[in-house]
Amino acid sequence: MSSKRSLRQKYSQLAKGSVDPRNTTTDRQFVHGDEPVCNRSNNPLFSSILSTRLQRRQVLRGTLAAAVTTMFAGPVLDGLKARPANASSPMLGFKAVPVSEADTIVVPEGYSAHVLTPWGEPITGSYPSYSLNNTGAEQGMQVGQHHDGMHFFPIEGNSPYEGSSVDGLLVMNHEYVEPRYTHAAAIGQALGRDGYPVKADGTREADQVLKEMNGHGVSIVRVSQQSDGRWSVVQDRLNRRVTALTPMDIQGPVRGSDLVKTKYSPDGTRTRGTINNCAHGVTPWNTYLAAEENWAGYFRNGDETIPREHERYGVSTEDSRYGWDLADSGADEYIRFNASTQAASATEDYRNEPNTFGWVVEIDPFNPNSTPVKHTYLGRFAHEGVVFQPPVEGQPIVCYSGDDARFEYIYKYVSTQPYSQATASGALLDDGTLYVARFNEDGSGDWIALTFGENGLTPENGFQDQADVLVNTRAAADFVGATKMDRPEWGAVDPNTGAVYFTLTNNTNRELEQVDAANPRPENRWGQIIRWNEVGGNPTSASFEWDLFVLAGPEDDSRKLSGRTLNEENIFCCPDGLWFDASSRLWIQTDMGEGDMNKGDFVQFGNNQMLAADPNTGEILRFLTGPIGQEITGVVTTPDQRTMFINVQHPGATTTDEAFAAGDINSRWPDQDSSIYPRSATVVITKDDGGIIGT
Repeated sequence: MSSKRSLRQKYSQLAKGSVDPRNTTTDRQFVHGDEPVCNRSNNPLFSSILSTRLQRRQVLRGTLAAAVTTMFAGPVLDGLKARPANASSPMLGFKAVPVSEADTIVVPEGYSAHVLTPWGEPITGSYPSYSLNNTGAEQGMQVGQHHDGMHFFPIEGNSPYEGSSVDGLLVMNHEYVEPRYTHAAAIGQALGRDGYPVKADGTREADQVLKEMNGHGVSIVRVSQQSDGRWSVVQDRLNRRVTALTPMDIQGPVRGSDLVKTKYSPDGTRTRGTINNCAHGVTPWNTYLAAEENWAGYFRNGDETIPREHERYGVSTEDSRYGWDLADSGADEYIRFNASTQAASATEDYRNEPNTFGWVVEIDPFNPNSTPVKHTYLGRFAHEGVVFQPPVEGQPIVCYSGDDARFEYIYKYVSTQPYSQATASGALLDDGTLYVARFNEDGSGDWIALTFGENGLTPENGFQDQADVLVNTRAAADFVGATKMDRPEWGAVDPNTGAVYFTLTNNTNRELEQVDAANPRPENRWGQIIRWNEVGGNPTSASFEWDLFVLAGPEDDSRKLSGRTLNEENIFCCPDGLWFDASSRLWIQTDMGEGDMNKGDFVQFGNNQMLAADPNTGEILRFLTGPIGQEITGVVTTPDQRTMFINVQHPGATTTDEAFAAGDINSRWPDQDSSIYPRSATVVITKDDGGIIGT
């Protein structure tokens, strides 16, 4: 009770308008995939909960190691029992590939891979060819940079999972950019991953900023399989770019709130652009969801005190990530990234601009004239993605999202109105209940409603209305006592059982006294995958049962579902991307950070990789390894499961600033041309015999 009282006092004070930035953590040393640690609540850590749960087993077994083995040998979920440790998996019919440090894509014997839609591929407008000298406007007609979450929509436009397997719309996120690989002006400068060219007077060339903004967002591009079996881009009216400049509507309880009123939208109903889109979502009504993840660092607030809706998310009190607000033209679309108070009211400056980011954005890929929508009822945080339970006619829509930062939370949304295939639309995401997860020590879990007036979310405790709760989703989750997790990343729902899986990629801030049986390592470098079933098989249930699917890591520091350790065929760490195919085969992608990849203890894992898993036996095999310096991300197949698309993001990102200045780039993938910088790209994978991927 004492910790909750202190939280109430804290957030009541924050609600009065501001906090002292000297008491905040702005940690400017975080890399592109990480936010600074912003959660300073006293909520229990997942590690401490799991430790309590396992202490009883330790008494019986005698050692911590035995407790870990017991945990994985006997899952508590009735529908997810492990098979015997020596069981073979009929779902995994390929020979595992070894770890690799090569600057190429490696797939199993009997498979082929080729590149599609690299950064700079022309897809619309005047179709300008890729060049380092492309202008900002030309980048807006090309595929964006640093591909991430992705879906293949069959061209009929009736269902996201049924229809043509040879013709469709490939829709993908572009998480961020590397300015050093973007501008000819960067050649010869000692620039790191986020370094950018600056003029002598400290400003930035506006066209460079425009190019970076247009490198963000989403690409919608028609692709088709040709007579020789290869895939190519089709020039089509549906091809489209959504960028950091695209006008967007705000819907849900936050629409019209004082918290999102700006000079651009004095009535708080619109904003411009979407940035740092990581994973994605696919709605049952055939639209695409782009999730805004590490967006806070794009802004700066130089005020002496900053509001909790900036502080709790890590908005910088110093320089913004790319210095977009420094564009020399001083145009409105650039200066909005300075969220400092600069006028008499919020409708005359951009103090509220950060509040219009951190949402989930719905895009209709089949209507190029439609306006994207930010759905505020799904909460504001570092969204990794959105995954849906299979829709049931007459029942509410249910979806999940993770907040990808250390010690943050996992959320569930349940619509108020039931799903009807004939009438379903984005309106289902604008009226419902947002919940946050609490993982209990006995293997049970609770969904706690983040609803104004409930669970202490009242004016007395610092929350003024539902809009305030949602703009400050993290603060609300802190207040109700949600469980801190180790960087929740992608989620996946088994389409045949409804079981939910989430990757917890790592948490190097875990301290020695927080070690427990499920996380038996100080500084959790390797990560794990958690899973749960909703009680009674009802996705709208207020409770769930959870367990762990795999504890990632090297051969001597890992556990599979069988209780055995990982081996040379499947050692991996830092699980990130996650996706179930129609056959319930689980695909796992890894994201070792650029600062760790191929260094020290991480050498044994090689480059980032993708694996396939059987959720019944817990068996895992390595399916693919990527080139140097990249992250494997984004995975989907065509409806017939005979073509797979995956993304390779930021190849060459491990090039040091000194090496970049000397022209010593450590990757030239995919062009393998010394005159062309490395480029993110989609990879198409097929089985040589035309069979189903993974069998």
